Amino acid sequence: MKLALPPGVSASQLDRALKAFAKVVGDEWVLSTDLDRDTYLDHFAVDEAAHAAAAAVVPLTAEQVQGVLRVANEFKIPLWPISRGKNFGYGGAAPRLKGSVVLDLSRMKKIEFDAQNGVALVEPGVGFYDLYDYLQQHKLPYWTSTPGNSWGSVMGNALDRGVGYTTYGDHTSKICGMEVVLPSGELMRTGMGAMSQSDTWNLYRYGFGPAWDQMFVQSNFGVVTKMGLWLMPAPESMIGLDIEMENADDLGWAVDVIAPLRREGVLQHTPSLGSWLRGAAVLTTRKEWYDKPGALPDDVIAAIRKKFGIGWWSASLRLYGYEEVNEASAKVIQRAFARRTSQPLKITHWKQGQPLEPTPFQGFPVTFPLQNAAWHGGRGGHLGYSPILPSTGAHALDQFRRTYDLYRKFGMDYHGSFTMGERNIVNVNQILFNKDDPEMMGRVKGFFEALVSDATAKRYGEYRTHLDYMDLVAGTYDFNGHALRKANETIKDALDPNGILAPGKSGIWPRRYRSERQ
Repeated sequence: MKLALPPGVSASQLDRALKAFAKVVGDEWVLSTDLDRDTYLDHFAVDEAAHAAAAAVVPLTAEQVQGVLRVANEFKIPLWPISRGKNFGYGGAAPRLKGSVVLDLSRMKKIEFDAQNGVALVEPGVGFYDLYDYLQQHKLPYWTSTPGNSWGSVMGNALDRGVGYTTYGDHTSKICGMEVVLPSGELMRTGMGAMSQSDTWNLYRYGFGPAWDQMFVQSNFGVVTKMGLWLMPAPESMIGLDIEMENADDLGWAVDVIAPLRREGVLQHTPSLGSWLRGAAVLTTRKEWYDKPGALPDDVIAAIRKKFGIGWWSASLRLYGYEEVNEASAKVIQRAFARRTSQPLKITHWKQGQPLEPTPFQGFPVTFPLQNAAWHGGRGGHLGYSPILPSTGAHALDQFRRTYDLYRKFGMDYHGSFTMGERNIVNVNQILFNKDDPEMMGRVKGFFEALVSDATAKRYGEYRTHLDYMDLVAGTYDFNGHALRKANETIKDALDPNGILAPGKSGIWPRRYRSERQ
């Protein structure tokens, strides 16, 4: 990718800044060749050039991060921090503002562990495989909670509200204490860490006064260089309860069965009801079944389901902890399902001392879900649209029907799931595409915008999104004339008067670049 400059920055200005960055991190860690810039492209993007970086700088320590930010302020160079750049489908390593310099934190890989309390203190470059290996090597009795792409950063996933498979799968809720470099270059610690040498930094979330951990989630207010995360103690036992649901409309009653089990704490992990394509897209490719344009017809869907023995919807429920408690909870769950269906749940048991299975339900890092990007062939990719719904079957079924109609209208194969929070549902809709099919790619933007418009009309908002749509999604949060966005940008201007840190992240633009809002 050829050099792209950010608005208001000259080539000579960038060149002087890169030389100054090199004095902070070393010449070899300022990356500015065409090949380097290609490395930081978002290869799932509809238009990769729209988010091309000018260069990258790769610090090793928090002190170097401070130095980089000071240089960026001096030369007015916008930076885009990444942990590992593996947030595929949301932007990867690419910046929101074209021409920004990527602040690549992937070399920062230190792990500290409090074995008594089960707390990991990690740097941004620590991936899920790294943390898993650390636990195994030190024989620590804790499990990681991994997302579908374990190449990614443990910290980065938590900062973008990612979700895993175990009872500790709401990763953001397990954050406790951060070390942050502010846009000025000043280093601070949140919560109890604001007290020097505090032993409770990663044990009590709030500290004294305003609690800032969540202010650095999905924001551009600072660069997180350390994060405390609570890990799940290795359980005595695990029980699995799996069910395949035959009909599309079974979604409604299934949500109504699971929702109270989540509210009441019988189910403590975040189960997901996934459509047939969630499984099929990692086991096969579309061309094996159908080679015509438009959404797959019902008879082809039926053939795929028969081949793999899967329902229209599949649900996997897991119980973790003491065996007696799990057995009692499993009986409660079986009774709840028996009131709505005669189909039995498939039950599996695991106890300490038995071999573990390489599944994310047992804390193993995985990458196989990324195979779904190959569904259409060619240079595959995907985008996600994931609005938040009330936790009722009626809401879920209505959302599914409207969304399914939009998939068919735009000639796309439906890939949806409904993830059950304690009191909400995240409706994850994946848009799978082939970047070598110009006609298909021409439909993606209109389809995504139709999904946003449809959900917004119901007053459902998305919880995270791709770089291309951050302004669109932020604009749907419109209460009182976009008062939240105004507050965010007031804070942004106070902390970052030069507007150098991640302009446009989550629709938050500094004054200097506010005209770039789409």
